[in-house]
This record gives sequence, C-alpha cells and structure tokens, in this order.
Amino acid sequence: MASQSMDIISKVLEHSAKLVEEKVDAQLSKLNEMDEDDLDRLKEKRLEALKKAQKQKQEWLSKGHGEYREISSEKDFFGEVKDSKNVVCHFYQNSTFRCKILDKHLAILAKKHVETKFIKLNVDKAPFLTERLRIKVIPTMALLLDGITKDYVVGFSDLGNTDEFPTEMLEWRLGCAAVINYSGNLMEPPMMTQRSSTKFTKVEKKTIRGRGYDSDSDSGDD
Repeated sequence: MASQSMDIISKVLEHSAKLVEEKVDAQLSKLNEMDEDDLDRLKEKRLEALKKAQKQKQEWLSKGHGEYREISSEKDFFGEVKDSKNVVCHFYQNSTFRCKILDKHLAILAKKHVETKFIKLNVDKAPFLTERLRIKVIPTMALLLDGITKDYVVGFSDLGNTDEFPTEMLEWRLGCAAVINYSGNLMEPPMMTQRSSTKFTKVEKKTIRGRGYDSDSDSGDD
C-alpha cells in the first residue's frame, strides 16, 4: 500500500516537473521569436512597471508607511486610517510587558511591508475608540482594510501562546487577515508547536465594562 502511494506521488511530481519544463520552454521559444522591436516594447513595459511601483512606494512613504510610529490621540487615529488602505494599529499600555515584545516585531515588519501602515496608540489616551472597538485585552492589534476593522489579534493566543514567537509568526498572522502582502504559505504557520497547533479561532468582541483592561502579560509591570 505504501509502495503504491509512493508510486502515485512520484508520478504526480514527474508530471508537475514536466509541465514546468514545458512552460519554461514555451517562454524561451517566445523570447527567441521576438525581434528587436518586440524586445524594446517588453523593456519599456517592464521599465514602466518599475516606475509605477517606485511611485507607489514613495506615495506610501509620504503617508507614514515604512516605519512603526506612535500616534498621540484617537483623533489622529481616524486621520491615519482614512489615509491608507492597509493599517495595523497596536493598542497598548506602558505597564504591559507583552506590548514591548510586540513593539520589537512590528518595527521589523513596518520596514519590510511598506504597503501597510503600522501605528500604535496608548489606550489610556483613547477611551472612546477603545470602547467603540470593544478592546478589552492588552495588547490588541486592530487590522483595518479601507478604513474598516476586519480582524483583531488579541494577546498572543494566535502567535503560539508564548513570548518567544518569531517575527515570521506575526507576519503569517497578518497575512491571514490580508492586511499585508504575504508571500508564504497561509495554510500553515511558520512555527508549529504543541501550544500553537490548536485550531485557529475567530476573536469574539466583548463589551467593555468600566475603564479597566485585562493584561495578556504574565507580568503586568517591567
């Protein structure tokens, strides 16, 4: 039975390799058939695409993308979100240790994923916004697309339930929400452990009672 399965897998791999080879051969044949005018037009298209991509990048940078920034008030939040298609906002408190861990990873991802704006906001300065978004646990990241909150990352439960998660784990989670351009495999996290292999669950919103927040940190203070 095992031998039969291996034979099937081998045939599938051979077929896939043949298809890839045929596709490459077809592309090479097409290039060989091009005259100088065709090649010039191809170069122009590629140059135009590069210029367009560079222009888009400069536009993102002018809007504050490419760096992880703190905004001072909830009024600023609405302006930042309105200005960009993809936004990750970290709602934090100074007394929560895990917020500092998250800061380190978000600073790395902000530079890598210029297509997305990465910001942070102190919940103590944004009582109306945190109540409106039903933020109860700190840290919480709100993931926004076109000005609308589409998803939340609450604490570290989606990141392996550990303070030692790699940046790639957070990158994968943001990719699952389509808030960044993720090039990896969305079907499987980059780090699989007994604690992180639990079924992915949607975060349920909970109504805030009073002004208190639950900390997701094991230790509340530094």
